[in-house]
Amino acid sequence: MTAAEVAGRAWAFRYKVEVEAALRFDALAQKLLGFDPESPVVAMLRAAADDERRHVELCRALASQPLETPTGLPRIAPDGASLRDEVLYEVIAACCVAETESVATLTVLLQQPMREEIERVVREIARDEVRHARLGWAHLAREAAARSVRSAGAWLPAMLTGSTSQEGFGPDADQGCAVEALLAYGVLPLAQKKAVFRATMNEVVLPGLERFGVDTAPARSWLEQH
Repeated sequence: MTAAEVAGRAWAFRYKVEVEAALRFDALAQKLLGFDPESPVVAMLRAAADDERRHVELCRALASQPLETPTGLPRIAPDGASLRDEVLYEVIAACCVAETESVATLTVLLQQPMREEIERVVREIARDEVRHARLGWAHLAREAAARSVRSAGAWLPAMLTGSTSQEGFGPDADQGCAVEALLAYGVLPLAQKKAVFRATMNEVVLPGLERFGVDTAPARSWLEQH
């Protein structure tokens, strides 16, 4: 498989991720209204959903294989979680973890030479992902001011597992393509992707969670084992 084909597959996967993100942010905004209608995060979530719909079209243009368009979302919060805990789980997973890691990955990519049309897309998505990560931290701060969020630490291993079970972390993600060729198409090679993920978790995400009182010991144990 050529680097262009690997990249086309990667952008097709990103298309699916962006569709799901738009659905999730819309749903989270509605759920948050149910128990915290005064939260400024509601408007942030709605704006993020609009951003993701724009990203969908950007990724569609770069994908080179049949696209999978989800129409619903799998439940990711633990069974039996209250609505408030369900929202907290999803926001930490989607924003504090996934969007923060995405910002780090895209930042690394933007330091590499890329095809001009790819760089424009990566730059636009990166700009938006910064805001999406911030909304997660804003919601966590609001919840931590109202109640203890220490127990959210028990959820972190499942979130990390979910983040690294995606297509880009698979053993055949690179298909033996040259690093420079993958970077030119906006695809971070697997070894770099793993290194960025680990560094972002250890240096940004977990310290950030600890500042709000989340117990990160389960996540640190998971990172040591994986």
